[in-house]
Amino acid sequence: MPRMLDVSDDVRAEIGDEEADRLLAGDNTPGSYDCTSCRTPGDAEQERTSTVLFVGDETAVLAFAHSTCLPSQIVTVSEEQLQGAVRSITGDEGAAAADAAPNQAVLGVTSGLVLIEGDLRPALVVEPTGAIARPGAAPGGGDDFLPLLIEQGFMPVASLDSVPAPLPGWSVLLAMGQLHAVLQPGTGGGSPVAWWQAHHPLQVTEDWRTAANKTQTVLLFAAPVGSIGRQPREDMLRGALDKAATHGRLVAASMPLAGT
Repeated sequence: MPRMLDVSDDVRAEIGDEEADRLLAGDNTPGSYDCTSCRTPGDAEQERTSTVLFVGDETAVLAFAHSTCLPSQIVTVSEEQLQGAVRSITGDEGAAAADAAPNQAVLGVTSGLVLIEGDLRPALVVEPTGAIARPGAAPGGGDDFLPLLIEQGFMPVASLDSVPAPLPGWSVLLAMGQLHAVLQPGTGGGSPVAWWQAHHPLQVTEDWRTAANKTQTVLLFAAPVGSIGRQPREDMLRGALDKAATHGRLVAASMPLAGT
């Protein structure tokens, strides 16, 4: 019996018609799988299943997801992110920790509701664990995190009195109520690229998800390392954002919500 498999045109173009037809016939598809989105079991013979192709710099990995979690698509990631996805798919989390560079900065992401113009807005706050240098820059050359984001179209924030301007081509991927990625435009008008991708989908609160589904827009704030910190309450998060804005250490943009 043919598998209940969805193969998008983009995925078919990448893997070729022959391989796509084999997948649809069930030749190369495991009947059961762990969904690459929600990490719960799925069965390609019993429920609609999406093919999700993770494409890195040198390699590509085909994964499977419930169609209710993710549509069939190509997700372009760095080679390092791809290896993380492979470890996530295979469950080899020990290797993920062992392979991480000891001094490598990563992006920390916190979700919260921020009161702006009288409404609670769903927001993500991004803060690296260390200084971010430009690609190819010599070590110790300073922190270029905010200038790099401004070059991408993020705007400096002096106060949180108004909603940040939209950033075309960027979006926040939410599937099954969990945060998966922040996507940016692909080069040359290609498929969106994961600017940030969770190794494990991040839980968000019911209130945050409700607000995001209502507005279909998420605000993204970003600040250099040491500007925000992990705040236990949303009022304290707002206070940290206000302080960072006052000191010229905050950029922001609004972007559409992808998924539910």
